[in-house]
Amino acid sequence: MLIKRVLAALALAAIGIPAMIMGGLFYFVLITLLLGIAAWEYGQIFHTAGYNASTPLLVGGVVLLAAFRGFFPNLAPAALTLLILTAMTWHLLDYEKGRDLAATDFAITVAGIVYLGWIGTYLIDIRNLTDGIWWLALVLPAVWFADTAAYFIGSRFGKHQLSPRLSPKKTWEGYWGGIFFGTIGTAGLAVLWHRLGGPAVTWWQGAALGAALSILTTLGDLGESMFKRQAGVKDASNIIPGHGGVLDRIDSWLWAGALGYLLIVWFLL
Repeated sequence: MLIKRVLAALALAAIGIPAMIMGGLFYFVLITLLLGIAAWEYGQIFHTAGYNASTPLLVGGVVLLAAFRGFFPNLAPAALTLLILTAMTWHLLDYEKGRDLAATDFAITVAGIVYLGWIGTYLIDIRNLTDGIWWLALVLPAVWFADTAAYFIGSRFGKHQLSPRLSPKKTWEGYWGGIFFGTIGTAGLAVLWHRLGGPAVTWWQGAALGAALSILTTLGDLGESMFKRQAGVKDASNIIPGHGGVLDRIDSWLWAGALGYLLIVWFLL
């Protein structure tokens, strides 16, 4: 299993890192593709649980929001508004056809559009910032440092469950280990990127950013676990060998993108 995870991670890095560096259309297409697949997986999770979230609206809405956030950001709120109204209309018709749980279906559809389409596209917003490649190369590795450290430290030393119902394998030992290495690693990257021509971020600002992301992005992982636990499924899909689905891989990135963008704009620019 570990070998599969490593090989899949290397394959993803071989595609993702060049896209991050190049930015522009290449990066936009990659993130939009990942979010679109994650939206489809999200819909399938809830279909398994007996709900009829609209797959066309989920996938189409997420892709549409990504396009607006990437190229027409001033119109993105209007696009989100129209998508929510369209979802209401869709599920009203479903109810009229005899679907008694249409109101719940509507809530699930809108939640997916907002969570994956609005929150998820902060990953595009970060790359579109001035010095966006440097900011992205600071935010995402913070999550990777924390997740990797939490996995290995939790596997070796973990004894106390962090969230017994949502994710029994996660431990407090792994969580705190992830915070430590996420903080230290991001502090080091902040200094390194500045020396290589990146934005003027001090080591302590990098440490603060790394700590905030390491502490909070675990909630993204646990949030997806909540979806899967309610539906009784192990993985969002089996698209990525050893990792499950795309949503299983980017659950923490969603929080990192949104929180990272806000912290950068509020405190570091």
